[in-house]
Amino acid sequence: MNNLKRFIDRVRYDKPLMVALLIFALISFVVLYSASGKNISVVGSQAIRLTLAYIIMLFIAQVRPDTFVRYSPHFYAAGLALLVVVLIVGVIGKGAQRWISVGGFNLQPSELMKLAVPMVVSWWLSREGLPPTLRNIAIAAVLIFVPVLLIIKQPDLGTGALIMASGLIVIFLAGLSWRVITVLTLATAAAMPLVWSTMHDYQRQRVISFLNPESDPLGAGYHSIQSMIAVGSGGFFGKGWLDSSQAHLGYLPESKTDFIFAVFAEEFGLMGTLLLFAMYLFVIGRGMYIAYNAQDAYSRLLAGSLTLTFFLYFFVNIGMVTGILPVVGVPLPLISHGGSSLVTLMAAFGILMSIQTHRRILQQ
Repeated sequence: MNNLKRFIDRVRYDKPLMVALLIFALISFVVLYSASGKNISVVGSQAIRLTLAYIIMLFIAQVRPDTFVRYSPHFYAAGLALLVVVLIVGVIGKGAQRWISVGGFNLQPSELMKLAVPMVVSWWLSREGLPPTLRNIAIAAVLIFVPVLLIIKQPDLGTGALIMASGLIVIFLAGLSWRVITVLTLATAAAMPLVWSTMHDYQRQRVISFLNPESDPLGAGYHSIQSMIAVGSGGFFGKGWLDSSQAHLGYLPESKTDFIFAVFAEEFGLMGTLLLFAMYLFVIGRGMYIAYNAQDAYSRLLAGSLTLTFFLYFFVNIGMVTGILPVVGVPLPLISHGGSSLVTLMAAFGILMSIQTHRRILQQ
């Protein structure tokens, strides 16, 4: 018993963040049990994935931040190579070529790039000095857009856009001037017609259904309409746990993954939703606290980017479910049933814990 206690004492982790993540795990089990129609095997598979994700998170939390600095470009290069392999021999599923089959498991390299892109951009900008020069910003943009274009080619526009955002957040946090931000915003707006012309038909249909879901209520607009019905029918206090009629009667698609928030809102109402939002804001606030107190530029940029990207996942999913954003297939972080995305997310929290706990070690 004493040996176990000594081992636990030596494990480095951030207690406030760990407690919040454990609460999210409990919420996930509760909502998944209802969303899956009381299917205990779904909860069991989520528990197995969460256990693996927690082990990875705690392992990464023991690694010193200077190790991340040293291996960031190598991790990025490996992820980039895997993206090229995907386009050549990748596994095709649901009309997309996004996976590599390895020993009976399907590896999705785009998930690795969710970490690799902010890591390598943080490494480059902190290495060259802050605030960044236009030359360094241009090189950082290349580091971002090369993997993003490969991911969009799969096609996976939603993941590509989120990875692009994670890299751009690093550039913004590095001290990007408002003049440059304005120019980039105008350039992005000017490029929208080109982006529209290169989108697949189903992607264009998602945008059209977002602007007017009623134009195709049984097709492209079906997801948005049913999720908004579920969210609105929850009222102030909700219908109660296990009483989500939209999910249990089969009206709500992807109720365990992308649209699980609609199940939560219908069962727990506005009050439950506000409490859930408070939990997310606590995690985001803790992440920004860790970024603010980081002891070097690389750690500050990386922690800030990972935290704000987590906020972006949350915001995009909620916006998608409530109809204020197009449907892009982004799961609700820490709640939705998932595998690779959950592991990637917990690995990011492991990096945050590493930055925080090793800061304390240096101060002692």
